[in-house]
Amino acid sequence: MYELTRRKWFVPAVGIILLLLIIFLLDLVSFVFTPLVIIFTTLAAPIIVAGVLYYLMRPFVHLGSKYMPDSLAILLVYLLAAGVLTGLVFLIGPPLQQQFSKLVDNIPQFVESVQGWLADFQSNGWVQRFQENGNVSTGQLGSQVGDYLSSSLESIGSNIVSVITTITNIVVLLVTVPFVLFYMLKEGGKLPNRLLRFTPDKYESEGRKVLKDLDHALSSYIQGQLIVSLCVGTLLTIGYFILGLQYSLVLGVVATVTNVVPFIGPFIGTAPAVIVGLTESPIKALLVLLVIIIVQQIDSNFFSPQVMGKKLDIHPLTVIFILLVSANFGGIIGLILAVPTYAVGKSIVVNMYRFILIHRKAKSEKQV
Repeated sequence: MYELTRRKWFVPAVGIILLLLIIFLLDLVSFVFTPLVIIFTTLAAPIIVAGVLYYLMRPFVHLGSKYMPDSLAILLVYLLAAGVLTGLVFLIGPPLQQQFSKLVDNIPQFVESVQGWLADFQSNGWVQRFQENGNVSTGQLGSQVGDYLSSSLESIGSNIVSVITTITNIVVLLVTVPFVLFYMLKEGGKLPNRLLRFTPDKYESEGRKVLKDLDHALSSYIQGQLIVSLCVGTLLTIGYFILGLQYSLVLGVVATVTNVVPFIGPFIGTAPAVIVGLTESPIKALLVLLVIIIVQQIDSNFFSPQVMGKKLDIHPLTVIFILLVSANFGGIIGLILAVPTYAVGKSIVVNMYRFILIHRKAKSEKQV
């Protein structure tokens, strides 16, 4: 028995068994954690929204704090943000509302256009030969797609309870986020010192470095991604407007919002513009696609390198895998939070590994 315990695999094996046992016992008493889950889901949304706004407003608050008290600087930034939002509402609100209403009214025409494209596609000789060898009827695919689109569009707004719940959650966010954000901006600089109270004095410098790296990773991603999305959306809107594309402002806003999601977002946000272009003419769709390619090239060669840089140091293939997994777990919210969460986790793991190596090195030198 003594010889067995001295083997290298014994301690890891015991650790794995204990971990599985703990997971099994926690699953048996999962009802105990239900209140914690409710508390977390309730507080997550306002904290996340306030956290994003915190990293956007913090540079302006720090600049104002050099000339006035912190509270006054925060209130001034609030007033500037409210002024900018009000100006945007009055500037782009009316045309955006008109284009959106027109887009909703023309949705049945889009469904008919899709059915027409599928009918033309099925009338192709090669497609007909394939249908003759298979079990697909000539009009079956078009009718199925049309029925699916129609039923999907009719279901929008049918669930009144969901709409009311969503509106309630938005109102709660609008009320609570400003207060949470105010105290984040005012007390955020004191948080590292409060967390370091739980760290032994000899590890204080290492703990401070970990917190600094986490803050740097989050601020780099949030500020950079939002700036890049705004630049890309603005250029696409200008390009759509120059081409005379219908609903250019709505399509530009969609592209701006979806561009927040790395890699996948640009494709999701620009696909509606290509579809709208196809409803006008194939040439218009090609021109829209050309505008999208040009803007994406400008983004990949100028905006992203200059604004984002290599600060996060995450390989593109890793980002793709992260997004694929997060989409299955958390949907659109998972896509948005996946990369910054990975960046934070990576920073913690890297710093812990570096700390362990330094500790082992110091211990070995002491023994020598």
